[in-house]
Amino acid sequence: MKTTAVLFIALGLVSGASAQAPPAPAVTTTGAAINREIGLVESQIVAAVEAMPEDKFNFTPDSLNIKGANFKGVYTFAGLVKHLAAANFVLWGGAGGDKVPAIITGIKGPESMTAKTEIVQLLKDSFVSGHHAAAALTPENSLDMVPGPGGNKVPRIFGLTFAAVHAFDEYGQMEEYLRMNGIVPPASSK
Repeated sequence: MKTTAVLFIALGLVSGASAQAPPAPAVTTTGAAINREIGLVESQIVAAVEAMPEDKFNFTPDSLNIKGANFKGVYTFAGLVKHLAAANFVLWGGAGGDKVPAIITGIKGPESMTAKTEIVQLLKDSFVSGHHAAAALTPENSLDMVPGPGGNKVPRIFGLTFAAVHAFDEYGQMEEYLRMNGIVPPASSK
């Protein structure tokens, strides 16, 4: 019973998400299906990141001093975006064979990068790696062990799918940061 309920909820979320996406070409491979998912999360995240004004890029909920809340140590908005880009490069780079850029030295992303334009470009470049990895996926190589986070090896398909799941998770946090700054996320304003 629980499995059926979860399936209906998941199908409802997928159909709701796809209602906002432009019509996509027929999906004929697993890689193409994953690429479509990467494109969906990419469009939502890039729009959200571009919607945050540069003067709010260092926003963190800790600055709101909400009584009873503990936001110490959470990422700034910019930090969240850089972390996501770094994770994308590590996971999708491993899955697609792309080299992780030298500027990515840890999971937090490049600490020295502070300009919004640079951070947005880093994020966009990380999604290029995702599309490349999805295009390289075949039934024969989907379970090959590839580099993953922390020097671990993961199945290629895990690197692809986990990166997309992680991106949606981080998008949820970005959406909250936008709303805490009085900005309606672009995906919610359509």
